[in-house]
Amino acid sequence: MGRTSRKSTGIFITLEGGEGSGKTTQARRLCERLTARGLDVLHTREPGGTLLAERLRSILLDHSMETIAPETEAYLIFAARRQHVDHVIKPALARGLVVVCDRFSDSTMAYQGYGRGLDLRVLRTMNNWATGRLAPRLTLLFDVPVSVGLRRRRSRGTTQNRLDRETEQFHRKVRAGFHALARREPRRIMVIDSTQPLESVAQTVEELVMTRFTTYPRRTSRRR
Repeated sequence: MGRTSRKSTGIFITLEGGEGSGKTTQARRLCERLTARGLDVLHTREPGGTLLAERLRSILLDHSMETIAPETEAYLIFAARRQHVDHVIKPALARGLVVVCDRFSDSTMAYQGYGRGLDLRVLRTMNNWATGRLAPRLTLLFDVPVSVGLRRRRSRGTTQNRLDRETEQFHRKVRAGFHALARREPRRIMVIDSTQPLESVAQTVEELVMTRFTTYPRRTSRRR
Protein backbone atom coordinates (compact mmCIF):
# COMPACT_ATOMS: atom_id res chain seq x y z
CA MET A 1 0.00 0.00 0.00
CA GLY A 2 2.87 2.36 0.79
CA ARG A 3 4.28 2.05 -2.74
CA THR A 4 0.86 2.71 -4.27
CA SER A 5 0.32 5.85 -2.16
CA ARG A 6 3.56 7.40 -3.45
CA LYS A 7 2.53 6.80 -7.04
CA SER A 8 -1.00 8.18 -6.67
CA THR A 9 -1.87 11.31 -8.64
CA GLY A 10 -4.55 12.61 -6.27
CA ILE A 11 -4.15 15.04 -3.39
CA PHE A 12 -4.91 14.00 0.18
CA ILE A 13 -6.03 16.78 2.55
CA THR A 14 -7.14 16.23 6.14
CA LEU A 15 -8.93 18.52 8.58
CA GLU A 16 -8.32 18.15 12.31
CA GLY A 17 -9.33 19.80 15.55
CA GLY A 18 -11.01 19.37 18.90
CA GLU A 19 -14.71 19.29 19.65
CA GLY A 20 -16.55 22.36 18.38
CA SER A 21 -13.59 23.56 16.32
CA GLY A 22 -15.72 23.93 13.19
CA LYS A 23 -13.67 21.54 11.06
CA THR A 24 -16.69 19.55 9.84
CA THR A 25 -18.39 22.69 8.54
CA GLN A 26 -15.16 23.86 6.94
CA ALA A 27 -14.57 20.46 5.33
CA ARG A 28 -17.93 20.72 3.60
CA ARG A 29 -17.27 24.29 2.50
CA LEU A 30 -13.82 23.44 1.19
CA CYS A 31 -15.26 20.63 -0.91
CA GLU A 32 -17.89 22.97 -2.31
CA ARG A 33 -15.30 25.60 -3.23
CA LEU A 34 -12.90 23.13 -4.81
CA THR A 35 -15.75 21.56 -6.79
CA ALA A 36 -16.81 25.02 -7.98
CA ARG A 37 -13.27 25.47 -9.32
CA GLY A 38 -13.76 22.39 -11.48
CA LEU A 39 -11.87 19.91 -9.33
CA ASP A 40 -12.94 16.34 -8.74
CA VAL A 41 -13.35 16.05 -4.97
CA LEU A 42 -14.19 13.25 -2.57
CA HIS A 43 -15.42 14.26 0.89
CA THR A 44 -15.11 11.58 3.56
CA ARG A 45 -14.65 11.25 7.33
CA GLU A 46 -13.18 9.21 10.16
CA PRO A 47 -14.08 7.07 11.86
CA GLY A 48 -16.24 6.05 8.93
CA GLY A 49 -16.22 6.23 5.17
CA THR A 50 -17.35 2.64 4.52
CA LEU A 51 -20.31 0.60 5.72
CA LEU A 52 -18.22 -1.36 8.21
CA ALA A 53 -16.26 1.68 9.35
CA GLU A 54 -19.49 3.62 9.96
CA ARG A 55 -20.75 0.77 12.13
CA LEU A 56 -17.54 0.91 14.13
CA ARG A 57 -18.01 4.69 14.43
CA SER A 58 -21.44 4.20 15.98
CA ILE A 59 -19.92 1.85 18.56
CA LEU A 60 -17.08 4.24 19.33
CA LEU A 61 -19.36 7.25 19.88
CA ASP A 62 -22.32 5.55 21.58
CA HIS A 63 -22.42 6.81 25.18
CA SER A 64 -24.86 4.07 26.19
CA MET A 65 -22.30 1.33 25.55
CA GLU A 66 -20.25 -0.27 28.31
CA THR A 67 -17.01 1.49 29.17
CA ILE A 68 -14.50 1.08 26.34
CA ALA A 69 -10.86 0.56 27.32
CA PRO A 70 -8.47 3.03 25.63
CA GLU A 71 -6.68 0.15 23.89
CA THR A 72 -9.97 -1.26 22.59
CA GLU A 73 -10.91 2.20 21.34
CA ALA A 74 -7.62 2.41 19.44
CA TYR A 75 -8.05 -1.07 17.92
CA LEU A 76 -11.52 -0.18 16.64
CA ILE A 77 -10.26 3.08 15.15
CA PHE A 78 -7.42 1.34 13.34
CA ALA A 79 -9.76 -1.36 12.04
CA ALA A 80 -12.08 1.32 10.65
CA ARG A 81 -9.13 3.20 9.16
CA ARG A 82 -7.81 0.16 7.34
CA GLN A 83 -11.21 -0.35 5.68
CA HIS A 84 -11.39 3.34 4.85
CA VAL A 85 -7.93 3.49 3.29
CA ASP A 86 -8.33 0.26 1.31
CA HIS A 87 -11.87 0.82 0.03
CA VAL A 88 -12.17 4.61 -0.28
CA ILE A 89 -9.08 6.77 0.10
CA LYS A 90 -6.48 4.79 -1.82
CA PRO A 91 -8.77 4.08 -4.82
CA ALA A 92 -9.83 7.74 -4.98
CA LEU A 93 -6.22 8.95 -4.96
CA ALA A 94 -5.33 6.41 -7.64
CA ARG A 95 -8.12 7.90 -9.79
CA GLY A 96 -6.66 11.38 -9.34
CA LEU A 97 -9.24 12.87 -6.98
CA VAL A 98 -8.72 15.50 -4.30
CA VAL A 99 -9.62 13.63 -1.10
CA VAL A 100 -10.79 15.83 1.78
CA CYS A 101 -11.03 13.82 5.00
CA ASP A 102 -12.62 15.02 8.25
CA ARG A 103 -10.11 13.55 10.77
CA PHE A 104 -7.39 11.01 10.14
CA SER A 105 -4.24 9.79 11.89
CA ASP A 106 -3.52 13.00 13.82
CA SER A 107 -6.79 12.63 15.71
CA THR A 108 -5.66 9.23 16.93
CA MET A 109 -2.41 10.64 18.22
CA ALA A 110 -4.19 13.56 19.90
CA TYR A 111 -7.15 11.70 21.40
CA GLN A 112 -5.83 8.22 22.12
CA GLY A 113 -2.21 9.29 22.62
CA TYR A 114 -2.20 12.63 24.41
CA GLY A 115 -5.78 12.40 25.69
CA ARG A 116 -5.95 8.75 26.81
CA GLY A 117 -2.26 8.42 27.57
CA LEU A 118 -1.48 5.52 25.21
CA ASP A 119 2.10 5.12 24.03
CA LEU A 120 2.64 7.36 20.99
CA ARG A 121 5.32 5.09 19.53
CA VAL A 122 2.97 2.11 19.66
CA LEU A 123 0.16 4.15 18.11
CA ARG A 124 2.41 5.32 15.27
CA THR A 125 3.51 1.76 14.55
CA MET A 126 -0.10 0.55 14.50
CA ASN A 127 -1.15 3.49 12.37
CA ASN A 128 1.58 2.76 9.82
CA TRP A 129 0.31 -0.81 9.64
CA ALA A 130 -3.31 0.33 9.27
CA THR A 131 -2.57 2.92 6.57
CA GLY A 132 0.40 1.42 4.74
CA ARG A 133 2.17 4.66 5.71
CA LEU A 134 -0.31 6.73 3.75
CA ALA A 135 -0.11 10.32 4.99
CA PRO A 136 -1.89 13.53 3.95
CA ARG A 137 0.02 16.10 1.93
CA LEU A 138 -1.68 18.89 3.87
CA THR A 139 -3.45 18.98 7.23
CA LEU A 140 -5.54 21.94 8.40
CA LEU A 141 -5.75 22.12 12.19
CA PHE A 142 -8.70 24.18 13.44
CA ASP A 143 -7.87 25.58 16.84
CA VAL A 144 -10.19 27.00 19.49
CA PRO A 145 -9.90 27.18 23.29
CA VAL A 146 -11.53 24.14 24.87
CA SER A 147 -14.14 26.23 26.68
CA VAL A 148 -15.18 27.86 23.39
CA GLY A 149 -15.42 24.57 21.53
CA LEU A 150 -17.50 22.88 24.21
CA ARG A 151 -19.77 25.92 24.49
CA ARG A 152 -20.35 25.76 20.73
CA ARG A 153 -21.32 22.09 21.01
CA ARG A 154 -23.81 22.83 23.78
CA SER A 155 -25.30 25.85 22.03
CA ARG A 156 -25.99 23.82 18.89
CA GLY A 157 -27.90 21.22 20.84
CA THR A 158 -25.70 18.57 19.21
CA THR A 159 -26.62 15.03 20.20
CA GLN A 160 -24.20 13.96 22.88
CA ASN A 161 -21.67 11.23 22.23
CA ARG A 162 -19.03 9.68 24.47
CA LEU A 163 -16.53 12.46 23.82
CA ASP A 164 -18.99 15.11 24.98
CA ARG A 165 -18.97 13.43 28.39
CA GLU A 166 -15.23 13.71 28.81
CA THR A 167 -13.79 16.27 31.23
CA GLU A 168 -12.39 19.61 30.16
CA GLN A 169 -9.01 18.36 31.33
CA PHE A 170 -9.21 15.55 28.76
CA HIS A 171 -10.04 17.99 25.98
CA ARG A 172 -7.20 20.29 27.07
CA LYS A 173 -4.81 17.35 26.73
CA VAL A 174 -6.18 16.68 23.25
CA ARG A 175 -5.70 20.30 22.21
CA ALA A 176 -2.15 20.30 23.60
CA GLY A 177 -1.56 17.10 21.65
CA PHE A 178 -2.65 18.68 18.38
CA HIS A 179 -0.28 21.59 19.00
CA ALA A 180 2.58 19.19 19.74
CA LEU A 181 1.89 17.39 16.46
CA ALA A 182 1.87 20.72 14.59
CA ARG A 183 5.25 21.63 16.08
CA ARG A 184 6.57 18.21 15.03
CA GLU A 185 5.43 18.65 11.38
CA PRO A 186 5.03 22.38 10.72
CA ARG A 187 5.25 22.04 6.94
CA ARG A 188 2.32 19.63 6.77
CA ILE A 189 0.09 20.83 9.61
CA MET A 190 -1.21 24.38 9.28
CA VAL A 191 -2.89 25.82 12.37
CA ILE A 192 -5.96 27.98 11.77
CA ASP A 193 -7.58 30.22 14.38
CA SER A 194 -11.18 29.10 14.11
CA THR A 195 -12.49 31.57 16.67
CA GLN A 196 -12.76 33.94 13.68
CA PRO A 197 -16.07 34.38 11.81
CA LEU A 198 -17.14 31.42 9.68
CA GLU A 199 -16.62 33.13 6.33
CA SER A 200 -13.23 34.45 7.36
CA VAL A 201 -12.09 30.97 8.32
CA ALA A 202 -13.45 29.55 5.05
CA GLN A 203 -11.52 32.14 3.06
CA THR A 204 -8.33 31.36 4.98
CA VAL A 205 -8.81 27.66 4.29
CA GLU A 206 -9.30 28.17 0.57
CA GLU A 207 -6.27 30.46 0.31
CA LEU A 208 -4.05 27.99 2.17
CA VAL A 209 -5.12 25.10 -0.02
CA MET A 210 -4.95 26.95 -3.34
CA THR A 211 -1.55 28.49 -2.65
CA ARG A 212 -0.08 25.24 -1.30
CA PHE A 213 -0.61 23.28 -4.52
CA THR A 214 0.33 24.66 -7.91
CA THR A 215 -1.39 21.86 -9.85
CA TYR A 216 -4.52 19.87 -9.18
CA PRO A 217 -5.95 16.63 -10.52
CA ARG A 218 -8.17 17.05 -13.56
CA ARG A 219 -11.81 16.14 -13.27
CA THR A 220 -12.33 12.45 -14.02
CA SER A 221 -15.94 11.76 -13.11
CA ARG A 222 -18.89 13.34 -11.37
CA ARG A 223 -19.86 10.02 -9.86
CA ARG A 224 -18.96 8.93 -6.30
